Amino acid sequence: MYFIGITGGVGAGKSEILRYLKQNPRFLVREADEIARSFYIRESRIFNELCTILGEKALDPDGSIDKKKTAEIIFNDEAKKNDVNRLIHPAVRDYVTEDYKKAASSGKYDIYFLEAALLIECGYDKICDELWYIYSEPKVRRERLKKSRGYSDEKTDSIMRNQLPDGEYRRSCTHIIDNSGELKDSYREIDRIISGYSC
Repeated sequence: MYFIGITGGVGAGKSEILRYLKQNPRFLVREADEIARSFYIRESRIFNELCTILGEKALDPDGSIDKKKTAEIIFNDEAKKNDVNRLIHPAVRDYVTEDYKKAASSGKYDIYFLEAALLIECGYDKICDELWYIYSEPKVRRERLKKSRGYSDEKTDSIMRNQLPDGEYRRSCTHIIDNSGELKDSYREIDRIISGYSC
């Protein structure tokens, strides 16, 4: 079973690509953000450690972690943000490693896809068979973020500054899918790439 990592900058349209991939029953698609969110529930193995880092201000009256309060805390406290990341990223990686093994042994899937914004930074290139870079022109990304999320140019600039430059994505990834235009063109390129696999 192939293990393919998918990454790209904010507003590149990765969600639409994932939606397309999920239509194939032989593909298993995971998203790192969703996995990370699963660790904020009481039953998670790192829940208590997260509570210790974030403090009582991040908790709801029932003792659960409030994601909105958490976002505010780590946005305003770099040290706490780093502590949370040092805890979450290895936990996500452990989950993905185990999940991939289970999926492979089930025999139900041909390809395991993992989407993560920090795919390269977190070293997934060492465990994936290859990485895909979903690219969109900066102007297109800005328009998408303004329309879909209501982001101002200033907010978009801030996010883009904190992401890898285009050249780094291109150097690290096996395939580049230009998602600047119509989705059908991106889907056609994905089909072309996958048709070259022996699965």
